[in-house]
Amino acid sequence: MQKYLLFESRDPFESAEVPLHCELAARLAREGNEVTLFLVQNGVLAARRSVGFRAFEPLAAEGVRIVADAFSMRERGIPASRMAPGVAVAELDVAIDELAAGCKALWL
Repeated sequence: MQKYLLFESRDPFESAEVPLHCELAARLAREGNEVTLFLVQNGVLAARRSVGFRAFEPLAAEGVRIVADAFSMRERGIPASRMAPGVAVAELDVAIDELAAGCKALWL
């Protein structure tokens, strides 16, 4: 089993590639890997409960850990209370710790 850390920086309403990246995360998880999707920059916009992007719930059901960067959220005025189900909020040091532990990283 491998550990993967996927960084998503794009808003899915501006980039048609974001759903493909979500499918990659799901596929890696189905293959038995430990997968974290770390939302940064405009990627956190999709994690708001009210926006209608529904890809995160199925990802969480597949075992993908979904984390929104707290700094990116603060920059965009998004409180943690507005996160969609299955999305956690964390500081960037969580990602740094995973990288230091040998996690394979992909910037999507």
